[in-house]
Amino acid sequence: MFVFACAGCGAELTIPLSQVALPVHAHQKYGNGTQLPVLMESGTFAVESEPWGPPWRMWEEIHPDEAAARGVYAPVYALSDGAPGSIVIAPGDARGTVLIPENRGGGYCCGLDGAAGPNVACVECALPVASRIDDCSLWQAMWLAPSAVRRLSVDRADAAPLSWAELMAQGKGTPPFEPIASWGSRMRAGHWSNHWWSWSPQWEAAAGRALAHLLAASEGRPVIVPDGLAAEVFRRALDAMLPAGPQARRAVLAGPGLPAPDGDARILLVPAHPQTGQVWAPAADPAAYPVPLPFGVWRWLAFPEPDPPLPTSGGLPGGVLRDDFDPPAPHPRHLFRADPETFRHTLVRLPDVRSPWLRGILDNLTQHTRAGFF
Repeated sequence: MFVFACAGCGAELTIPLSQVALPVHAHQKYGNGTQLPVLMESGTFAVESEPWGPPWRMWEEIHPDEAAARGVYAPVYALSDGAPGSIVIAPGDARGTVLIPENRGGGYCCGLDGAAGPNVACVECALPVASRIDDCSLWQAMWLAPSAVRRLSVDRADAAPLSWAELMAQGKGTPPFEPIASWGSRMRAGHWSNHWWSWSPQWEAAAGRALAHLLAASEGRPVIVPDGLAAEVFRRALDAMLPAGPQARRAVLAGPGLPAPDGDARILLVPAHPQTGQVWAPAADPAAYPVPLPFGVWRWLAFPEPDPPLPTSGGLPGGVLRDDFDPPAPHPRHLFRADPETFRHTLVRLPDVRSPWLRGILDNLTQHTRAGFF
């Protein structure tokens, strides 16, 4: 385990933390005026390997060779010119920090978004050390600046990452839909009038990344996905963006606890390890294209669970016992839409995007969004 300390004075700025993989939805902006929860589980941290945050450089200022050296193969609005290696933690795991008053309002809508740079300082020496994010439609997080903190080992050693078998025994699936809160709403016990049921933001981000890989794996041919929830998530977009016809490529779910995929399945929807980020790989067919999904999303697709119950309003008189179950939660009213910016972020980093047909999909992303696929 590690603590992070101020690079200026050495004061500890976090509780002891264990490293996990960066969530796919770490930089997601979801909806308009929605209230998202904390990004990281308490006691964990993740590292963004790419530069992220201000200052930003417009695409016109960047030579394509420089962008390609950074692993970006198609135009984007801007690229960060900050330092790589930002560390994200749950805000409640920070210690010895204070907001910087003059940076509290930079670029905000309903809260803090970090657009003006670090807005949190070390209490001991006033060095700017982090950006607190709690604006509407953003995941709540504390991003530690890599140049302003030092990672220190603590006596308690991290346990070895869970094996796939242990993950299957202990891990949980991520439900595909959940109640979403509007900004500033307060949920009283058993009262859900300020919430609506929607597709999970985590699922939309996961699908955005997976859809980019599915298109790259298709090689411009139709892709067949499994019936059920996987079809609900991917089929509309794939059918709209890929040509119809013979020689379709088949995508199947594969991973721990599932039978070995058939030999004609050239695309595998597989889990990524939540601690290490390692993508599950089949031993039988290393040539198949692995499409990564967060473990919780993959688990729900591979082993669907009952719909989550809908919390009931009000209470029961004293001494009265229920003899029924809470009704299942309602399904979202709209068809599934993948997160467009996660899709774009992933696709521009795949070398396949340089193919004219795939670049055309990227260039028409606005039209695909208006059509309801994103």
